[in-house]
Amino acid sequence: MSSTRIEKDSMGTMEVPSEALYGASTQRAVLNFPVSGRGFGREFIRALGIIKGACAQANLELDRLTKERVDLIARATQEIIDGKLDAHFPVDIYQTGSGTSTNMNANEVIGNRCSQLAGEPIGSKKPVHPNDHVNMGQSSNDIIPTAIHVAVGELLQKSLLPALADLQSALEKKSAEFWDVIKIGRTHLMDATPVRLGQEFGGYATQIEYSRLRAGNAIAAIEELPLGGTAVGTGLNCHPDFPGIVMRHLWNQTGIAFREARNHFEAQAAKDGLVQASGQLKTIAVSLFKIANDIRWLSSGPRCGIGEIRLPETQPGSSIMPGKVNPVICESVMQVCARVIGNDATVTWAAANGNFDLNVMMPVLADAILESIKLLANVCNVFREKCVVGIQANVARCNELVEYSMAMVTSLAPIIGYDKAAEIAKESAKTGKTVREICRERQILPEAELAKALDPVEMTKPGGEGAAGG
Repeated sequence: MSSTRIEKDSMGTMEVPSEALYGASTQRAVLNFPVSGRGFGREFIRALGIIKGACAQANLELDRLTKERVDLIARATQEIIDGKLDAHFPVDIYQTGSGTSTNMNANEVIGNRCSQLAGEPIGSKKPVHPNDHVNMGQSSNDIIPTAIHVAVGELLQKSLLPALADLQSALEKKSAEFWDVIKIGRTHLMDATPVRLGQEFGGYATQIEYSRLRAGNAIAAIEELPLGGTAVGTGLNCHPDFPGIVMRHLWNQTGIAFREARNHFEAQAAKDGLVQASGQLKTIAVSLFKIANDIRWLSSGPRCGIGEIRLPETQPGSSIMPGKVNPVICESVMQVCARVIGNDATVTWAAANGNFDLNVMMPVLADAILESIKLLANVCNVFREKCVVGIQANVARCNELVEYSMAMVTSLAPIIGYDKAAEIAKESAKTGKTVREICRERQILPEAELAKALDPVEMTKPGGEGAAGG
């Protein structure tokens, strides 16, 4: 059994593991919330380190903290930013709804690490006190939502946006590669007029282009920070210049245009900006699901399905059917999208349950939205690397289905009339003959005119004879 030490907070003394940098308040939370065994992730803890360091620098500029103390705090917070102290953040996600336990966790870790760096005993609160110095000008009620915004902004900027850009580029390359491949279109899951495979992939690329814009909109939605409102938005115990100085440091540290909230009561009582950001993530998930599901169906077969494209073979698909290979990467994407859509419901519900001057479901909100960003970024990279870049067109199958489709008759309707064209389509369905074969048998048009009217390439052009409603 590991040894312990005694630490004290406002409620009395607590036994704390001797090697832990956290103190009594954190230990109480560890004992109070043995719920999921999962705490805040790396991105959130990093954000806390950035914010606490920026707050210390602001208090130095305001002559509220000495340079000696701020230098120690800066060293400790940099270790938090770098991930060196993650093991000292054990508090469960499902804790106090304001995240006070995790804010105090950070204050205690920074204070005790400062004691170590200064050669003082852990728990002595010398020369840096967790409340008086590390938490100066702050409250859990403005620090935790600020940390959520900073973590979300950084993760969007550094992970999701680059992943979307790379996926868009890969899809655009496939669009160009497949431009000359003519295939049958499908509406209502039924045969429709011909389309270029490159046109379909160009549509996918544009969906991801719009997804990038939506990720940018998500960043814009969380750039206002509640820091400076302290307990209820009034800014009690906070120097009036403090939040502005902190914003400057956060902007310099992250490259994101964070700014003080225009109205601190809105910023602390509501979480509407995070709901907006999560909604953008949900839309991105919907786009990705559509793309992955389409690609999964287009590759179905290989003999008895659509089979218009071939996906890279990544792993055996069955424990009983030898040689079977499944579209597993597409399935992974679709599962991530399902999770993100569910997380959006969690964010929405958590944000809606703010009462009066504070939301008390912030930890689970943070966990859900940060998970969504990480999952989307990771699966976009997997989708691109292990699926999209290796997709091949099955040209012979595309040509076969185009010629066999009854929808080829659509381009004849303006020439021979809708009713006569419908008769040919029905005969094609009944006999299994192609539209071209029936037209030749009936001598509907001279061969040259028939070839021109049934040219599938012409049907893919805007305003061409093949253009028709659904």
